[in-house]
Amino acid sequence: MRLFKWRHYASLTELVEGCQRQERRAQNIFYDRYKNTLKGVCIRYAKTEAEADDILQEAFIKIFKSIQQVSQPEMVDKWVKSVVVRTAINYYHRITKKELLHSSIESSEATMDVSNSFRIIEQLDTALLLSVISSLPDGYRTIINMHLIDGYSHAEIAQILSVTEGTSKSQLNRGRTLLIKKLQDIGIESHEITGRRS
Repeated sequence: MRLFKWRHYASLTELVEGCQRQERRAQNIFYDRYKNTLKGVCIRYAKTEAEADDILQEAFIKIFKSIQQVSQPEMVDKWVKSVVVRTAINYYHRITKKELLHSSIESSEATMDVSNSFRIIEQLDTALLLSVISSLPDGYRTIINMHLIDGYSHAEIAQILSVTEGTSKSQLNRGRTLLIKKLQDIGIESHEITGRRS
């Protein structure tokens, strides 16, 4: 059966158009095409895999309800990812906003040089880094994912989360500091990271 699925959709444009006509076959193919990639995005934002599944399901409902607004089908990859990120953020919106407004940590707790932390973070194993990021509080995890992983600017983050750019920047710095401390707690020190570079 799967061999014949693409028979009526010779291109991504035709597939998107099929979804816009609400054709069940097109929706099934579209879901199969994106489910694994988008599940990975959900896992980065969620606390548990069950929550990631809930976010993914909610995101696909939104995708199929809103796919009519896609006027450039070749850009649909970027569009579906943005829908999933926004769905994940909305999922935690109330908790996240409270953390953004009220949370704080002591910068002195982290002895690693925070000014070098972006360079340090970039050198880490991806699976390890994502694992440590997933252990952060919702507010920090959300902004680190949005800025460091998904490439949103502070202006975009501020707009999506309804906070100021200054809040986004300060939460990124605090989250980064906590991330570095958590890396220290599992035995990753700055001199070890630096040593890997040479």
